Formats: sequence, C-alpha cells, structure tokens
Amino acid sequence: MKHLISNQRATRAALVAVLLAGSALGGIAVSHASTGGPIKVAPAQMLPDFSQLASSVRPAVVSITNHLKVQNASIETVPTPFGMFQIPQQQRAQEAKGSGFIVDANGTIVTNNHVVKNAREVMVTLSDGQHLKAKVIGTDPRTDIAVLRVSAGKPLPYLQLGNSNTVQPGQWVIAMGNPFGLGGTVTAGIVSARGRDIGASPYDNFIQIDAPINPGNSGGPLFDQQGQVIGVDTAIISPSGGSVGIGFAIPSNTVKNVVAQIEAHGSVTRGYLGVSAQPVTREMATALGLPNGVKDGALVAQVEPHSPAERAGLQPGDVIREVNGKPITSARELAIHIAAIRPGTDTKITFIHKGETKTMSIALATLPNSTAASATPHHAQGRIGLALAPITPNTRSQLGLPRDTTGAVVAEVQPGSPAERAGLQQGDVIVAVGPNLVHTPGEAVQALQQAQKAGKPVALRVLRDGHAAYVALNPTVKAG
Repeated sequence: MKHLISNQRATRAALVAVLLAGSALGGIAVSHASTGGPIKVAPAQMLPDFSQLASSVRPAVVSITNHLKVQNASIETVPTPFGMFQIPQQQRAQEAKGSGFIVDANGTIVTNNHVVKNAREVMVTLSDGQHLKAKVIGTDPRTDIAVLRVSAGKPLPYLQLGNSNTVQPGQWVIAMGNPFGLGGTVTAGIVSARGRDIGASPYDNFIQIDAPINPGNSGGPLFDQQGQVIGVDTAIISPSGGSVGIGFAIPSNTVKNVVAQIEAHGSVTRGYLGVSAQPVTREMATALGLPNGVKDGALVAQVEPHSPAERAGLQPGDVIREVNGKPITSARELAIHIAAIRPGTDTKITFIHKGETKTMSIALATLPNSTAASATPHHAQGRIGLALAPITPNTRSQLGLPRDTTGAVVAEVQPGSPAERAGLQQGDVIVAVGPNLVHTPGEAVQALQQAQKAGKPVALRVLRDGHAAYVALNPTVKAG
C-alpha cells in the first residue's frame, strides 16, 4: 500500500512536470527561480512585424482632399413683424477626404473614382506634408478607379502594382491610408476571401480583407508582405459606418488594365457582346433540357438588337460555357471576361443551343456608355398558380412594352402557389414556355398544361421592367 501511494505520488509529480512543460507550447515558458531573483521569460513566437515595410512604402502613400462643387445658394424665408423676408443662405465649402498612392516618378496617382467624384478642386498631401494641386487624368466609374497627376518639380517615390492572382485567403496584408482624415495610418490583417461580388457593378471581383479600413481609406493601397500593391481599398460592410472586419479591395490586375487605358486614352473601353444573362441553376438546367453534367454557365435571357450577339445568331435560351477557351460558370464571369477583351477582337464563344454544343467566332463591339454591362445577372426561380390576361393597348402602355410584343400578362399570382415561390409577379409578361413562343393567354395555358402532364420543370421566358429573364417553373410542386 505504501509502495502504491509512492508510485501514485511519483506519477502525479511527473504529470505536473509534463503540464508545466506543455504550457510553453501555447505562449511563454516560465523558469521558476528556487533561490529568488528575477523570473526568466523565454520569448513567445513573434507575430509578423510590419514596421520596416510601412516605413519603406509610406513616402508613396498620399492623402486626398476633394473640394466638392458647390450647389446654387438656397434662400430661406423667415417671418418678421413686417411680413415674410427672404435671406440668401451662404453655402459652406464641402470637402471629402480619401487616400491614394503614387505609381510612377512623374507623379501619377491611383485612387477611387468616388473619392474625386464631383470635384471642384483636388488637393494631394504627400507624406512629408507638401500640398499639391492634382489634375484628374481620367476615371472609370464601373471599377471605381481614378487616375490623378501632380507636379512636384522632382521625381517622386512610387509603388509597384503586384500580381493579385497570387493572393490567397489567410495571407497577411497591410492597408495604409487616411481614415477619418488622420493620415498615414497602417493596419494589418489577412485576406478573408477572393472574387467577392457585393453588387457594386457587373465586374465585381473584390479581395475581401479583415485589415481595418474606415471612411477615408478609400483609394489607399493594400500591400502584401513584399511591399507590392495587390489591391486598392474601396468599400466596407458596416452597420455602424466603421470597420467591423469586412473590407474590400479592387485587385491590382484590374487596376493595371484600367490605369494603362486611362493613361493612354483618358478613358476605358470594354468589349461588348450584347446579351443579358442569368445563372444556370440545377432546376433551370433540367427545365432547359441541358446535357447531363451541365449545371452552370451563363444563360442568355435577352439578345440586344443590332449587337454582335444578334449578328452572330446567339438566341435566348443558349447557354454560354466558354470564352476563348476559359470556362464560364456564371453570368458575372461572362461580364468580366467579355469586358476584358479589346473591342474588335474576334472572340471564340462556346455555347449550348438546343442541347448541342457549338463554337463560333464573334467580333466584339465597344461597350456603350449607356449599357451597364455586357451580361447583367437576373435571378429567377420557378413554379405555378397564375391568372393570365391578354396584352391590351392599355397594358402595353402601362408596362412599356414594345409594339411587337406578344404573350400573356400575369394578372394575379396565387399566394403560396408554385408561381409565387418561383418569383413570378403581377405584371410579368410570359413570352415563351419552353422553346415555344406564346402569343396569347390560351397558348400559354395550353403549354403549361402540357408541361404539368410531363411532370418536369419548364423554362418560362418573361419580360419584367423591360428586361427578359428565364424562370424555371415546376408545375408538379404542391402549393404551400
């Protein structure tokens, strides 16, 4: 028994020794002095130190002040003992602050378009405190990029744009800028994700970061650990207006292309195919009868008149799968790929037409300024429970329909029905059921009844607010 207790004590002592040794794995190891004296602390594993990097890049990071255009003075009417009296109200000069960075020795500066929008005068403050008036060389609202130039009378230090394609989630990044007008602020974090779409434009492809950025950081550089600019800080998601760890930067490869075009031409041109597109869901793939294994792509919902797509013969219901051999998995990818191609370039488009895969060469046009994108996503999901009405001159006028539009107007959608769950709305115009055009409500009802008998989802082509989209309607789903 005594021997057993002794063994237990020895085991307990060994366990304590193991636990004490293990404590060093999580942070610091503490050496206990048995005879008194200072406690010796072994250093913990160090986090990255960005001080040298920040010091090196700081001279090329600038603060930007946008003196906004002043609106016409207002007139305030106030009562007096002698009647109403009008007092012109003096307008205070308004300004907005942001960030930017120098990209060549001649004083070319990159920032956000929204930083210099509606500018009466743009002033740049260098890291040494020097104030310089800047000229706006050009802007690109679609990617929120602007290019400025200052004349300092001497060569300026500048930063290099890196390769954003190599950026990976989990990688350390550093942001620098002018949050809340403080200037020269450095923050660090990691890349949270790539390829983020936040609905800012059809070309969204943001790098998401958790490095704190705040109002005033817009236009500032995002660095990797080698000091290369891999992005331009542009937006945050925040319920409070301050950083909550969800920020977004424009990838440097996008910035390179836009800046090069602005410097060369003062503006940006993009390729234009002339289609509106939407995602291909699994249900939509079934409804369209796509070949097995095809679960994505860009479904052509509408072909613009007199566009390259129309001249080439692309039709609504076609599913674009590749552009110049690069896979297209979504409508957004189609927009990004087409926009990056120089207008006039022959572009190979691989698509599925009525179940058959085809490839054709299409010469792209230039994206018109009035066109928001070469491929605009529309989201629709499908099912039934409809009251249909004919297109009358009155409804044609109310809905803004072209004179030659035929089909059936959705007059009512039953609550809880498959149609409601599909997203069909009062005022939608059904112009095709499956591959067949419909000209009257009767034709639409007959086609829907046939689809119901077949027991398979069917693709409805609808017009809504002047845009065409496909809805995958599953007539066999029971109303809720």
